[in-house]
Amino acid sequence: MARHNRSLGIDFGTSNSAAGYLQDGRPRLVSMAPGQTTLPTTFFFDYDARRTLMGEPANRALLEGVEGRFMRALKRVLGTSLMHEKRQILNERVTFVDIIARFLNQMKTRAEAEAGMTFDRVLSGRPVVFHGTNDPREAQAQEDLHRCYLAAGFRDVEFMPEPEAAAIASGALEQAGEIGLIVDVGGGTSDFSLFRSGTDGVSILANHGVRIGGTDFDRAISLDQVMPLLGKGTELRKAMGSGSSPTPNAIFNDLATWEKIPFLYTPQNRRMVTDMVRLAQQPDKLSRLAKVLEDELGHDLAFAVERGKIAANDGADQPRILLDAVEQGLAAPLPARALAESLVRHAEALAGGAQETLRLAGLDASEVQQVVYVGGSSLMAMVSDRMRKQFPQARHSFSAVFTAVADGLTIASAR
Repeated sequence: MARHNRSLGIDFGTSNSAAGYLQDGRPRLVSMAPGQTTLPTTFFFDYDARRTLMGEPANRALLEGVEGRFMRALKRVLGTSLMHEKRQILNERVTFVDIIARFLNQMKTRAEAEAGMTFDRVLSGRPVVFHGTNDPREAQAQEDLHRCYLAAGFRDVEFMPEPEAAAIASGALEQAGEIGLIVDVGGGTSDFSLFRSGTDGVSILANHGVRIGGTDFDRAISLDQVMPLLGKGTELRKAMGSGSSPTPNAIFNDLATWEKIPFLYTPQNRRMVTDMVRLAQQPDKLSRLAKVLEDELGHDLAFAVERGKIAANDGADQPRILLDAVEQGLAAPLPARALAESLVRHAEALAGGAQETLRLAGLDASEVQQVVYVGGSSLMAMVSDRMRKQFPQARHSFSAVFTAVADGLTIASAR
């Protein structure tokens, strides 16, 4: 008979989530869909059917044009005042604590159905920093997530830094005493852990994190390549007198930010953009922005940017961001040089994060024997290019990019 531990390890991610439990001493990741052990951290509130969809069904509803509201990247809301504001969604007034709790409860329910047992305890991953070192929102962010787990039905909740979990999953390196660096680049944060392998597992030498992830990469690309097609950087004639002024950047900044998109579709914003079109020196571009707000196409744009980013990173021939949802045939070219220029600031910040982790451990880059990449955004070439430059003597491993954190949490949850 298979032996289970009654603790669940959960990797609640900005873009994707996973859960696992220990079976016969080995981590087993819960099936979230046929052949899938990850669940997109997405929500869709279907206005017609009056139901809430999560994961792939939520993504499909958005892409199929179902009438409703889509949400993604809610992990980035932890620690902010938005978490506890009640808002009317479908037939009830709920907070983001309620919404995230339902997502976590779905993971709990799927795990219990698969394992045939109840999971009352959870070891959750958490980024090394939610917002930033010494940011006053740090403690509140973990407290918010703790509340979400309690509301999801867990009684005992503990946390572990995500790169530390990945280090545990990596286990011993090729030789006892070797030093490894976890580079965990997720949707919302990038975390680093330096660890030393030993005969009895790993010891953590230093953890560090920065609030940069795949959604920030998308935002930079969108602002640089897509938003100018919607009027960013153009001029508006003054309503009174001569002269002009730049279009305000705030609405473009929010439209390029995953977690802020659902809050853009207000009558006030639509009126403001209508006025901007009337005064625009390039009204065709601002008219596209008006269409995005009127037809609620913000997430369509964001997914198009994400697809374009992946295609450019994978070396596609003439990669483009396809914007047919806004205007038939509209596209933003994304050659390798443009992609690199949009992401150079983030590449430098990642290098700085790795360097600070070395400083905290009192180590030199030459002492790191292996760099282990974790998180979907770590597959961006600019990440490994920068790390290879920083750690030229180390081996670079991509063997468990999507599962290392969940596996490590599962192993650690049994201790």
